[in-house]
Amino acid sequence: MKLTSLRPILWTEKFDETISFYVDMLGFIVSERNDDWGWASLYRDEVEIMLAKPNEHVLYAKIGFTGSFYLNTDDVEAFWLAVKDKVNICYPIETFDWGMREFAIYDNNGYILQIGQQVAE
Repeated sequence: MKLTSLRPILWTEKFDETISFYVDMLGFIVSERNDDWGWASLYRDEVEIMLAKPNEHVLYAKIGFTGSFYLNTDDVEAFWLAVKDKVNICYPIETFDWGMREFAIYDNNGYILQIGQQVAE
């Protein structure tokens, strides 16, 4: 038995605003959407995420996540230039000792999205 992919579901109380953030700011495409369920599936290249309004199946107090989502890219410089003036920056682009050039932003819900690329040694 093997796992074939990971597709996180991000909860949001701002469903339309969150879809707009990922589509307009980050270039995702909505592949499916169901307003009755408060659910959508989005993708960009090889990355897939789902968005959902909190529902009765899970105990819910507030939106939150104690980590970040790390997106690998083949051109971190271009990605940085495309979004830096449109989003809330967590930390600007820099190269780290562990060989990654990356930056981090907050989405409209406060989730941290780190975007990086391995640099040549």
